[in-house]
Amino acid sequence: MTSPTAATRFETLDWYETPKYYDIVFDVDTSKEADFLAAIYERYAGTRGKRVLEPACGSGRLLVELARRGWSVTGDDRSQPMLAYARERLDSAGLVGTLRRNDMADFHTRGRFDLAHCFVSTFKYLLTEKAARAHLECIARALKPGGVYALGFHLTDYAATGRTRERWVAQRGDTRVVCNIQGWPADRRRRLEQVRARLVIDEGGVRKRSETTWNFRTYDASQVRRLLRSVPALEHVATYDFRYDADECCRLSDAQYDTLLILRRRE
Repeated sequence: MTSPTAATRFETLDWYETPKYYDIVFDVDTSKEADFLAAIYERYAGTRGKRVLEPACGSGRLLVELARRGWSVTGDDRSQPMLAYARERLDSAGLVGTLRRNDMADFHTRGRFDLAHCFVSTFKYLLTEKAARAHLECIARALKPGGVYALGFHLTDYAATGRTRERWVAQRGDTRVVCNIQGWPADRRRRLEQVRARLVIDEGGVRKRSETTWNFRTYDASQVRRLLRSVPALEHVATYDFRYDADECCRLSDAQYDTLLILRRRE
C-alpha cells in the first residue's frame, strides 16, 4: 500500500517543460482575452493593420485564436518546449504564424506591429528594473506609432503577511488539470516574491503531480508609474483588470490587485 506521504509527493519540474498541461489551465480565458484585445485595439490604436506580437507566447493559445481571427501573428518565447507546442497548435489548425526563441528584455523584430500583448504576470519574470525597462523599450521599438501594448500582471500588497492562493480546474478530453498557485509575502527591499505552482494531472487513468517554484519581481502602483515614466516612447492611456471588459476602465492604484495596462507608442 502506498503511504499518504508518498501519494501526495510532487515532482519538481519546470511547468514550461509540460506545455500541454499549462495550455489546458490557461486556455479557459483565451476567447475572452482575444475579444478584449480586439476591442482595445479599436478603441486606442492609431493604426489599422493586423500585425500582432506576443512576447512570451507560451503554448501559443492566443496566437492560434488571433490567427483564426485574421491577424498576422508573431510569438517569442525562451522555452523551446513551449515554442514546439505552439508550432504544433498552429500547424494542426492549418494556421500560419512566426515563432522565435527570444529574450523578453532583448529582442528585435522585422517590421513593426499594430498590437502587442503579454498577460498572466509573465512580465514579472524580469527581476530587475533594468530588464523591465529594456523590455518596454523593445516593445516601443517593435510597435508602429500609435500601436498599443496590453500588459497584464498582479500588483503587490507589501503590507500583506499571509500567503495568496489561486486555483484553476480545467479539462480537455480525458485530461483533467488542477492548478494551485501559492505566493509568499513579498520582500520589499529586494522586490521579490516567491511563487509555487502545483499541478495535479489525471490523464488516461494515471495521476501525476508536479510543482514549480520561482521568484517574481514586485510592483505597487507607484513603482509601476515610475517604470512607465522611464520609457517615454510609451504612453499609458488606460487601465483595466482581469475581467477583460473593455467598457470598464479602472484607476491604476494599490486597491486593484489585477492590473492590465494599455500602453500606446507615441506618434
